[in-house]
Amino acid sequence: MAASESVKKLTQLAATAISEKLGVDIIALDMTDQMLLSEVFLIATASNERQVEAIADEVYEKLGLIGEKPIRREGKGQWVLLDYSDLVVHIQSEELRSYYMLDRLWNDCPRIALEIVEAR
Repeated sequence: MAASESVKKLTQLAATAISEKLGVDIIALDMTDQMLLSEVFLIATASNERQVEAIADEVYEKLGLIGEKPIRREGKGQWVLLDYSDLVVHIQSEELRSYYMLDRLWNDCPRIALEIVEAR
């Protein structure tokens, strides 16, 4: 079973918001075969703590415009998690992204193609 189209569209919107705030290394993982609670993990890297917060705020705002509110927001500083139930957004500093390696931890999950242009 693959992630639903509605969750993929939500993921795309969140990825675009991340890119607009200069988040990098944005990947979406289809978690449907691994988890019971979430369909997609969206993971992105920010260059510093202020950018982590700015990206999280942008995702919150953009998804809020279409009526989506997270069940919870966790973390501050180097890692913020936004839980939209079927979509979980992880925004991490470069240091924590390298340390926890979520994308490598879940490397057996298929990636979802995203249509974004990352700024470097």
